[in-house]
Amino acid sequence: MDDDTKTAKPNTEGVGYSSPPKNTRFKKGQSGNPRGRPKGALNMATVLARTLREKVVIDENGKKKTVSKLEAAIAKLVSKATSGDAHAIRYLCQLVTSAEERSVVVEPTTHLSETDQKVMANILKRFQESFKEKNNEADTE
Repeated sequence: MDDDTKTAKPNTEGVGYSSPPKNTRFKKGQSGNPRGRPKGALNMATVLARTLREKVVIDENGKKKTVSKLEAAIAKLVSKATSGDAHAIRYLCQLVTSAEERSVVVEPTTHLSETDQKVMANILKRFQESFKEKNNEADTE
């Protein structure tokens, strides 16, 4: 009779915050989100980048030329902008501004004040001293 009561009672030992009952926990190898994103599914940025890198053949001045779809789209946008299309001009200006903002590289300042130079020299000296001490300790062992 003792064995029957043990199997009939749910295991409530250690149940509480952050420890659910053992019978409701995920089994080994079982996902908590079985219908989640399938493996190998691509996000929008990856699909867009891959698509824009695909090659297309365009006719430029009577000659066939192979370029990426991105290059072809930008060439078409520039062509429309130069022909006076106001929307194309606006988009082209936004693209140029965005590209310029990304390409701006801030030069690191190499000019340190005299105080900063002294502090840096002190730090360097302390590092060198501690390095020498560690080498001496290693040699004596």
